Amino acid sequence: MADKIDYKVSINRARRRRNRNQYQKYFIIGGIVIILLLLGLIIWKLASDPASGPTGSQGRASVSEAGEEPQISEEELAEQKKQEEIASVINSYENLGIAQVSGYLNIRETAESKGNIIGKLMGGSGCEITETLDGWYKIFSGGIEGYVSSEYIVTGDEAKALAEENIKLRAIINISEGNLNVRQEPVQDGMNNVVSQVLDKERYEVEEQRDGWIKISSGWISADYAEVKMCLNEARKMDLRAMAVNQYDNIVISKVNNYLNIRSEPKEDGNNNVIGKFPSKAAGEILETLDGWYKIKSGNITGYVTADPQYTAVGQEARDLAMSSASLMAIVKTEALNVRTEPNVDSARWTQISKEERYPVLQQLDGWVQIELDTEDSDEAYISTRDNNVEVRYALNEAIKFSPLEEKANKEASRRTQIVNYALQFVGNPYVWGGTSLTKGADCSGFTMKVLENFGISLPHYSGSQAKMGRAVSSSEMRPGDLIFYTNSRGVVNHVAMYIGNGQIVHAASRRSGIKISTWNYRKPKTIRNVID
Repeated sequence: MADKIDYKVSINRARRRRNRNQYQKYFIIGGIVIILLLLGLIIWKLASDPASGPTGSQGRASVSEAGEEPQISEEELAEQKKQEEIASVINSYENLGIAQVSGYLNIRETAESKGNIIGKLMGGSGCEITETLDGWYKIFSGGIEGYVSSEYIVTGDEAKALAEENIKLRAIINISEGNLNVRQEPVQDGMNNVVSQVLDKERYEVEEQRDGWIKISSGWISADYAEVKMCLNEARKMDLRAMAVNQYDNIVISKVNNYLNIRSEPKEDGNNNVIGKFPSKAAGEILETLDGWYKIKSGNITGYVTADPQYTAVGQEARDLAMSSASLMAIVKTEALNVRTEPNVDSARWTQISKEERYPVLQQLDGWVQIELDTEDSDEAYISTRDNNVEVRYALNEAIKFSPLEEKANKEASRRTQIVNYALQFVGNPYVWGGTSLTKGADCSGFTMKVLENFGISLPHYSGSQAKMGRAVSSSEMRPGDLIFYTNSRGVVNHVAMYIGNGQIVHAASRRSGIKISTWNYRKPKTIRNVID
């Protein structure tokens, strides 16, 4: 019996030892599994976020030791936004083209070199290419649809790269009609501080923004009439006659055949208060209407002209006269510009012209314009538009600064004054090649010959021969009544004018212009001669 009890006890003890060993085995296995799971989790974490590890933390300097989220600086955010905007602008064009020119590229109505010019595409400006032709692209840009020479348009990846350089913050003009005034200061002050105008859909780089105002290169415009955004420059419409007239809000036109006096005060006082001349069909802005007078601004002159409807036109009459008188002109924006005999830089440079004058345009070419000078032979005159030194647009004549010479007690001064004032009374009369009539028509040398003949001074009827008369003087020595001579492309004298003082001349200029007043260096002179003393 005792043996049975001992046997059962030994069996139970064996069972308990076996169970305990199994529990220890399961515990060890379970622990190993948990450890493996933890290691797997750590490895997964390191693989998915290497910056959270000890080496990864060195890869992000913006992550703090406390494990904060990375911070992006304001500069980085601004640059990121800018790049997104640039990409958006480029992607807004389905077939982007960029004008790669110095100056501007003509947009023509038809795909031919002599097609009517309807707009211009400045260098770096963008366009949508809608059709490819032989040597031409049909484009849409700035509200204009037309044709440009494909030679000067880059496309594809090259266009995109060039676009990135030219996308800027710009003001896009948004006016339903007319023009938007550009002011010298960001204040509304009637027309007193207006320096120029801009037209609908034109784009200008923004230099500064203030409350309600945007500064562009030429001055300040109202923010109410412009949208500011990152964009490319685009085409601008050709400044046609209507656009030239729309530059004036309250236009006045001179109706006289020659010149109308502009006075410093609203009263007649002989020659004493004359400060300028208002040429025939010239335009001005009426600043104020007084009893019998208009205060006007025309060109660089502000003064008073008569309000007599016999001499000045306003309202619809003025607009009609302006529409018929506006002509295509080259307006020089640099001190002196080379004139060449052919439209290329390898051709002969035969004179220079001044920014003080406006020159009639005879023909427009890509990168060049042919202008009218007063040459009496077959010379053709071309100036480059590639460096933005010339603005070609329809424009009206404007006032000329002029103060009549006063009679002096000195006999010599009095004689020169009489000669000049005598010559000026024929301004506005016609030019006739070979003519010698001061009233019915004269050419340049016929004009000077007949004026001086009236004072007992004999000259031949040929500018080249007149240039050998008297004695040479420098520009610093010249006096009213002296003659100034100009040459053709071969260096031969072919034009003569009379100096009238104040940096101006009177001359029989051309069939288009007749006898007129110009600046003395409207083109570079060859020689100056004193034929009076």
